[in-house]
Amino acid sequence: MHTPAWAVVFVCLLLTSGLTGLVTATPPRPGTEDNGLTENETATLWSGDSDAYMNETTYRQRYGESRTPIQQLANGTDITFTRPPATAATWTRNDFRDLNAGNSQTSLYPDHASLTSGRFIDDAHATFFAVHPSTRGHLEAGETPLYVAPEGSVRGFVDYRVRIPNTSQYSSSSVRWSLVNDEISEVRLKSDDDVIVRSGGSHTPVLAYQLDETWSTTLTLEADIDVRLKKTTTTTIGNRTQTDVTYRTETITVADSLDVEVYNLHASAYDAAYPNGDTGVAIFQSRPWQGYTLTEDGESRVRGVWRFYTARDPRWDRLTQATATAETEIHSEALPVYVHAYPSRIGPRAEPIRDGPIILDSWGRKRPSPQTTIPDTVAVEVVDRVYTPTYGLAVRTDNLDRDALRVSGIVHGVDATPITSTVGTPRELRESQLTAEVVSQTTDQATIHIELRDTETGSPIDLTADDRHGSLNGESGGGYLTVADQRVRTNESGVAVVTIDQPGIYTARYHPGTWLVANPAYVSDTATVRWHPLGTLDGWVGLLIEVGWQFIPFIVVFYAGRQILQFFGPRDDSERYP
Repeated sequence: MHTPAWAVVFVCLLLTSGLTGLVTATPPRPGTEDNGLTENETATLWSGDSDAYMNETTYRQRYGESRTPIQQLANGTDITFTRPPATAATWTRNDFRDLNAGNSQTSLYPDHASLTSGRFIDDAHATFFAVHPSTRGHLEAGETPLYVAPEGSVRGFVDYRVRIPNTSQYSSSSVRWSLVNDEISEVRLKSDDDVIVRSGGSHTPVLAYQLDETWSTTLTLEADIDVRLKKTTTTTIGNRTQTDVTYRTETITVADSLDVEVYNLHASAYDAAYPNGDTGVAIFQSRPWQGYTLTEDGESRVRGVWRFYTARDPRWDRLTQATATAETEIHSEALPVYVHAYPSRIGPRAEPIRDGPIILDSWGRKRPSPQTTIPDTVAVEVVDRVYTPTYGLAVRTDNLDRDALRVSGIVHGVDATPITSTVGTPRELRESQLTAEVVSQTTDQATIHIELRDTETGSPIDLTADDRHGSLNGESGGGYLTVADQRVRTNESGVAVVTIDQPGIYTARYHPGTWLVANPAYVSDTATVRWHPLGTLDGWVGLLIEVGWQFIPFIVVFYAGRQILQFFGPRDDSERYP
């Protein structure tokens, strides 16, 4: 049986762990790179590349081989992830080995390198190649911080060329220069003004760092470059030749800086016990985070608004090869790849979908869409309006292992066990009792008396009390009642009064405030009441009067017709039957 190509692609999307699907890239041809990844993993790296899709028939004719469904998909779309993938760091670590410096007379550098020159040293630079693990966060226009793990590695590229003066000839002397030695003597990594790593000289240094509790910092990559030249001066005096040898040295320091946010994940957890045995869980973190797991097997989990894609740093696509006489642009053999986090229109999600946790609420400072920070060549489902970045996320679940509660960050490998609050934890949610009845009515309207009480104590629940007006995302902590499209609050006696003017069945519902703010906290309840004017004697009397008034015109017409017939008709039987 022939299976349509679209079906293969669809099934592949469902089976690929961590993928959510969808938009534009042209990766290197499968099998042409050996960088620690499978061909399928490599195919998912290239968001932002041109998506000139090549069908499988054309591909086989051109290259003599077939592709997997994922490779075909990545040829025409970009792939997004539900969690920050490890593939970007793996690719970068291995591809970095292909980056080679020039010789002493040649310097290689990307266009964004900050070049420094001296008397003998020219086109010198130290440039960040990559910092991993890391994630570029797209928060809003003008705010795209690079979040780096507290422990990771910096890869840099240092290169230069030596300018050797030309030989000079004079009437009785000559000066000739030659290179004795050139080297990168030391490479340093600084956090703000503090040196945190020192290393021996290398064109491609790899520096392991540890930033501990730093919140944000400026990383600086520095390198010292030393050269030593020999100057030979030959002087002819009569029949005698005199040779003088001197040495000249030069040392310059080159540097590159990078602002980073150190992604220390410190989450706080709060929980509450529902009357039916369910558990409420809320976790807060002051920076974007991916989500959290509720069970040891990780099957019960919650994700925030963030999704991820990977893309190369296009500034390293080409390098300039500079010599004393020319500058040539060449293709770069090494491409750094980064993870990018963006707020998705898909929004927060809980798993399993059918019987998993129920998302109650999310919190965070509202931000405008970061859509303009993502290149046009990257077509992901980024939010296109104001969004909440889910710094806090609350759920209700019947399956919680507190010892297995684990928070995952937006930087790969950065996870944390949340700090559990000791204030009123776990908080007990109380049952509420809502009653509603019609206390007065006319033929035009009815008054409904609503009463809300604590089921256990019988105490009235006041939704207007000042100490319950804490605000979380603009919602009052005390909650509210809804009935007949009206939102009301009970007074200190736990009573609210609503007037209705349309017959029908009405359901009053208590919407309690979030248990994170309300104190005490309650669960919802409902009450039903019905009203119709015919439900009372006055209603029936009113109905009869109304019907009577409606029939008056017909009675008048009937009476007038009878009178007219009597006036013009025969007066006795002899006239009626001649």
